[in-house]
Amino acid sequence: MMPAPVLEIRNVSKRFGAIKALTDVTFSLEKGEVHALCGENGAGKSTLMNIIAGVLQPNEGEILVDGARVEIASPASAQSLGIGLVHQEVALCPDATVAENMFMAATNRRRSPLMNFARLEGEAQAVMNRLAPVDVRRKVGELPISSQQLVEIAKALTLDCRVLIFDEPTAALTEAEAQVLFGIIRDLKAHGISIIYISHRMAEIFSLCDRVTVFRDGRYVSTEKTSDITAEDVVRSMVGREITQLYPEKQPAAERTGEAILAVRNLGDDRRFRNVSFELRKGEILGIGGLIGSGRTEIAEGICGLRHTTQGEVILAGSSLRVASYADAVRSGVVYLSEDRKGSGVFLDLSIAQNVAALDLKALTGRFGLLNTKTEAERAQNLARRLGIRMGGIDMPVSSLSGGNQQKVAIAKQLAVDPKVILMDEPTRGIDVGAKSEIHRLLRELARSGIGILVITSELPELLGLCDRAIVIRDGTVAGELEGEAMTEEAIMRLASGVAAPQHNPSKASEHAI
Repeated sequence: MMPAPVLEIRNVSKRFGAIKALTDVTFSLEKGEVHALCGENGAGKSTLMNIIAGVLQPNEGEILVDGARVEIASPASAQSLGIGLVHQEVALCPDATVAENMFMAATNRRRSPLMNFARLEGEAQAVMNRLAPVDVRRKVGELPISSQQLVEIAKALTLDCRVLIFDEPTAALTEAEAQVLFGIIRDLKAHGISIIYISHRMAEIFSLCDRVTVFRDGRYVSTEKTSDITAEDVVRSMVGREITQLYPEKQPAAERTGEAILAVRNLGDDRRFRNVSFELRKGEILGIGGLIGSGRTEIAEGICGLRHTTQGEVILAGSSLRVASYADAVRSGVVYLSEDRKGSGVFLDLSIAQNVAALDLKALTGRFGLLNTKTEAERAQNLARRLGIRMGGIDMPVSSLSGGNQQKVAIAKQLAVDPKVILMDEPTRGIDVGAKSEIHRLLRELARSGIGILVITSELPELLGLCDRAIVIRDGTVAGELEGEAMTEEAIMRLASGVAAPQHNPSKASEHAI
């Protein structure tokens, strides 16, 4: 007889009020396999993972571990069964150290009233060093998002797990960090650990995973071996339609005015970036590439008043932009969309209408300081319609939306103030292929309407497919600018990593010409 799957989901359904998040879904995980779970945002992937991890309880169906039915009533219950979850959104205590976060579950279970911090930090550092040289004595809140994601992964590795769930683990990682993680996943697989791997990145799925299961609209669609299908097959199953053009057609160079809507001159903060100069022209999308930690985010923050600058100037539509705070930038027409969607992009517990109004409350406030809720609702309804936000209504909390629709609300919040320039930091991070296509189309429409769009992205295909030009940042300075046929993945990576371009050899060129 074949051994029972390590984990099996049978006919599980989950409702949130009138909304059906999962309907009669099935899923199985074999010992020592890496099994991808794919689907658009809102397809039910994270809901199922939260049920397996004990965070949520199903309304119907059953869960089996090694062929025996189990009740997973809490995260502690899941851990006792050997199930661990690495969340897509960082869920750490910012005021605790890396070591304390990594061993929080074990600390809660211990009986001794005294803590051996030297031992705790030593064990934590040994695990952390497998991923990156992060000092485990530092507080998590002091770390950048990419390092916090590594702490989440290291935390899961400290658990004695038979099943590990990775939910978009590389969304905030550098390429080098991602490759280290892939090596660890392959090592875990070799030792019989079973992995559920949620990702929208097809290259990762086909490199790492043995099988792929697709969900759509909260329902099971298919399970196939990765060796038997293509990435196009997976995308077609995810969206239920062909996506023939992920990136909209670029604006022809002849149709771009060449007029600079934003000019940055020798900008610096004496710490993370210096002597940064570039122009953003009307009718184009300008990309900013570079490795994570190169200073890209800090430059955007410096432009819009979120970071103090000590040199240089920013010129907006021909006039010097002087901002002492982000509020000054917003009033001038420059807005910033953070890479941390849930931390800084939207207010999850507030309604869609309240989020859209957040940057411009003064314009919606009437006499006696009362908010004009009718105008607030009309503005939110118009922007939701324009951006194609899928929702139950503008009074719904943003937390009830899928990741792609949450990102659209964040963009609607920026558009509500009629900006001249939008700075977007990783605008499609953690968003499925269908929602990415919609946001790319939206950004192109905004650029054509005259809004200046500056996009920071770590995804090279997005940088090449979406942007008309790109500047590459290395160690806080502009390493180079690329446009047209010169914009290639190799050229971007050479500039980002400081590797010199290959020397041109005229004699060799002549030989090839012959």
